[in-house]
Amino acid sequence: MEEEIKERIALGNKVFFANKKIFQSKLISKNAKLKLYFSVIRPVVTYACETWILKETITNRLTVFERKILRKIFGPTYENGSWRKKPIRNWINIRT
Repeated sequence: MEEEIKERIALGNKVFFANKKIFQSKLISKNAKLKLYFSVIRPVVTYACETWILKETITNRLTVFERKILRKIFGPTYENGSWRKKPIRNWINIRT
């Protein structure tokens, strides 16, 4: 089961990096990028997930993958003279 999920995450990475220019474009809004993520990348990763037996480690891997993609979509923010990562917890909770 863990091998199948590793393959699914690898396929999700392939889909993301195949569309990397779209996700890095400043001309496309963050909402459009999120819709693309939730309609293209997430279904590739979660295909046939109804049959998975989820353990804590598998759940953690999937959330790490999702946070990685969302961080790349939102990028860092510049505040008070330093760069920091934007909080993405709200987006995960809203969209799931």
